[in-house]
Amino acid sequence: MTDKVSIIVPARNEKFLAQTIQDISEKATGPTEIIAVLDGYWPSPPLKDYPNLITIHRSTPRGMRAGINAAAAIARGKYLMKCDAHCLFAPGFDEVLKADCEDNWIVIPRRYSLDAENWQRREDKEPIDAMHYFWPWAHPNDLGLHGRPWMQRSRERKDILIDEDVTFQGSCWFMHAEHFHKRLGGLSETGYETFMAEPQEIGFKTQLGPWNGAVMRNKKAWYAHLHKGKTYGRMYSMSQSERVRGNAYSFDFWWHNRWAERAHDLGWLIDRFWPHPGWPDNWRDYVN
Repeated sequence: MTDKVSIIVPARNEKFLAQTIQDISEKATGPTEIIAVLDGYWPSPPLKDYPNLITIHRSTPRGMRAGINAAAAIARGKYLMKCDAHCLFAPGFDEVLKADCEDNWIVIPRRYSLDAENWQRREDKEPIDAMHYFWPWAHPNDLGLHGRPWMQRSRERKDILIDEDVTFQGSCWFMHAEHFHKRLGGLSETGYETFMAEPQEIGFKTQLGPWNGAVMRNKKAWYAHLHKGKTYGRMYSMSQSERVRGNAYSFDFWWHNRWAERAHDLGWLIDRFWPHPGWPDNWRDYVN
């Protein structure tokens, strides 16, 4: 196995998949393969025939988690990278990420906002270099461990170019393939439903497991991600009940320390980055 990077792009009814694949092909400077998972659809117009592009087509949608696992199973790279199908990248992003990636890390590039219509990085938005977990009981009827931008930490630590973080958005991550397969065991396709809590699962397993792993921000590399919002929507339908079930499972599993392989409880991670925005000092009173 060489130092190839296998880049997984799960997609379902994505408007900007072709641009994302073209951008990756033009910006990567080392050996790469791109594995696009077409979950229940064919892009129109069809994707261009890049020599390093592999497609997996599902006639019936099976969801993002199954798609990532299927792509990772055939990936031939030493490194795995996953990105959403609406992302733009810095030139040479792959080589920069490889240069600072321990075998027990998940590495996240600096995140900007994407102006997708003009296919450029938005300069009117600050980059996101840090995230924290939103206090779950701020929404007691929808408990979950949701990541939120931590802008104060981003600004205070913007010059620390390789920096540890609490959590991340699932729109882009990078790691050794062996870490994904042998330590994380891929993504669970039960409990979380088809889509929810991807960064929570792989992040907590990396940070709380016996391998002393970490989530690291590499600010030498960047990507720009589209916040679809009301302008673009999800681009496909996912029921509210599935979202609630997936979040509820993730919250119960990690908040109550149900992972048998953990070396640390969740409280260890919370204390490591204390204080967290919006969290009360008596947060442990909510653990039962």
